[in-house]
Amino acid sequence: MERLAGKTALITGAARGLGAQIARRFAEEGAIVFINDLNRALAESTAEELGGHAFACDVSDSSAVDAMFKKVSAKTDRLDILVNNAGISGIEGDNNSQSKLQAALDRAESVASGVRPDIEPAIEEVTDEAWAKMIAVHLNGTFYCSRSASKIMTKQKAPLGSSTIINMGSIMGTSGGAGAAAYCAAKAGILGFTRALARDLAPYDVRVNAIAPGYILTDMTSPSEAMFPLLKAQTPMGRIGEPDDIAWAAVYLASEESKFVTGQTFSPNGGWHMSQ
Repeated sequence: MERLAGKTALITGAARGLGAQIARRFAEEGAIVFINDLNRALAESTAEELGGHAFACDVSDSSAVDAMFKKVSAKTDRLDILVNNAGISGIEGDNNSQSKLQAALDRAESVASGVRPDIEPAIEEVTDEAWAKMIAVHLNGTFYCSRSASKIMTKQKAPLGSSTIINMGSIMGTSGGAGAAAYCAAKAGILGFTRALARDLAPYDVRVNAIAPGYILTDMTSPSEAMFPLLKAQTPMGRIGEPDDIAWAAVYLASEESKFVTGQTFSPNGGWHMSQ
């Protein structure tokens, strides 16, 4: 308890799922939390639960991000932690998502049996709009929020290494994944951005790290539950992850316990992927 006492944290995409659980653990450890989400009502509900503050903002809109950080600055004279968690799966509102999931399973079955799939590669179904939106939310959003946070963090007086940015990557950003080209590209970009930004901000006593989750059961991943038996079989620890598996990693990276850690990718994934 109190590992984050007195710290102020902004978590994007935190009305539910991984972001909300990270915010809960931060609050339990003594942090004042700022909850960002597109859904204002859900953000306000989560913030009220945690005694924090809520901001509705589309992180893929740079002007909206700048406006949000001005509001954060009006609420507090410092920002110790930024967690760039906001993201999309790409199947939100897609009425054909289950048929696409079945196609992915069919492709996997074909590969396992050594048979050439008789359906088109998934990349042929990716539209310009879907690609651009995935990059905009994940990669651009991480950049916009980090840029705005830097303007605050690099100017405040703080103990060595106590200001930190945590970016949400994925094992898909390192290993790749069939049928998820846009998502994998966005997450790979975030991991490269993390390393570059860590070097950029280290002289200003700001640490930058990434978390690359494995398969975690959340609202965003639940539509893909048909694949979970296959994923469990591929995971040495034999299970799908829980939000707390990621939340506690975030607490560590946000705390003084990791004060000599920067530019790293921490990957709680049950052994599914072992080379970050």
